[in-house]
Amino acid sequence: MNVFIVYAHPDAKSFNHALKDVAFETLTDAGHRVTISDLYAMDFNPILSRRDFGKPPGDRQEDLEDQQDDDRRDEGIQAEQEKLKWCDFLVLQFPLWWFSMPAIMKGWVDRVFTMDFAYSKGLWYNEGMLQGRKAMLSITTGGARHMFTASGIHGPVDEILFHIHHGMLFYVGFQVLPPFIVWQPGRFPDLERKRYIEQYRQRLLNLESIKPISYPELEDYDANYQLKPGSD
Repeated sequence: MNVFIVYAHPDAKSFNHALKDVAFETLTDAGHRVTISDLYAMDFNPILSRRDFGKPPGDRQEDLEDQQDDDRRDEGIQAEQEKLKWCDFLVLQFPLWWFSMPAIMKGWVDRVFTMDFAYSKGLWYNEGMLQGRKAMLSITTGGARHMFTASGIHGPVDEILFHIHHGMLFYVGFQVLPPFIVWQPGRFPDLERKRYIEQYRQRLLNLESIKPISYPELEDYDANYQLKPGSD
């Protein structure tokens, strides 16, 4: 299996970094092929700009130089897209910041999941252009597990992650596995860290047997994109 890990944490001493290393070691030892995009190490530019949509070169030298800069930048985006086409399984590794992913990873999604590459008219959700692949979030939180429940102050974690699971990954065709979540790693002892590391190893060794999250498919909706009666 080809596994693509996109990692976003600025601190090499973080538990996120440890999880990324464990994933590479575990999957490689199991015979899988793994590639990693370390967004902070790559100094990835997360800002989607007008230039990302292309522009015709003008007749001034400055215009030509701008166009050449565009071409070089596009090569970086194309390289990330090639990794997505290559992979069978995508792992997004990041800390939960402001109930979402870090800006650098959101920018990666903005710039890499482009129209006519990841989705197009009528080619979205289960018909998305990256269908046939699976994806999973591996995240850490600053809050405890009980805070991310229906009665907890933050609300259910599944609702918090819905915009990523459904609105980004499933939108472009991925089958989305339940997330691997480490709760408050900065507040527990080494023994608890080791327990989480072993749990993650076991999750990674059993990826192909884990049932994806179930979402309604396009055929379950009517012409106005409303669920048909009887559809879940």
